[in-house]
Amino acid sequence: MRNPNQISIERYRRHAANYDASAVRTMPLRRRAIELLALRPGDVVLDVGSGTGLSYPLLSAAVGPAGRVLGVEQSPEMFALAEARVRRDGLANVWHVCAAAESVRLAQPADAALFNYVHDISRSPLAVANLMRQLAPGARIAMAGMKFFPWWTGPLNLLAWLKNRPYNARAAEMWRPWDLVQAHCEGFEWTGTQWGMGYIAHGRKRKESP
Repeated sequence: MRNPNQISIERYRRHAANYDASAVRTMPLRRRAIELLALRPGDVVLDVGSGTGLSYPLLSAAVGPAGRVLGVEQSPEMFALAEARVRRDGLANVWHVCAAAESVRLAQPADAALFNYVHDISRSPLAVANLMRQLAPGARIAMAGMKFFPWWTGPLNLLAWLKNRPYNARAAEMWRPWDLVQAHCEGFEWTGTQWGMGYIAHGRKRKESP
């Protein structure tokens, strides 16, 4: 039986070539999440599930030459496109690796972490615990993604599930998709987006997280 990571890799193999075009509609949310990180020159920022590296130019510019962008992506096809972006754009301050979030070892602790539309990672207790261990105490965290509509909307949640399922193995876990990350944070806040089918959230890693 395939595990969620294998399912996710297979699904992103089909979507990799057209991923950037499909992500245009959520680019404003990506930018909002990055702004919530309040990055400064010299910071080290982790891009969780970095995909094709769409966030790399924004993160790289925010932390500057003295800072560093760390990227983690398990899909070989998506990672290959991210590598091409790094070379094409001359992003010298990017370190990234093709690895599962559950087992990756980062090059160094990060001052901030971006979880942008990485639902399967956010719903993996092992992945969240492994990544949070490698963030600096007080690290800023920002998230954006999809969620179910309020329960009383009923059939509308079939739409949310159908939109999420082509990409994610854990498409049914969208009631509070941020809560595993939230458990490691203080000052965590979230707000709905996309008429209730999306969310954006931010907080800080607690000095002693579970």
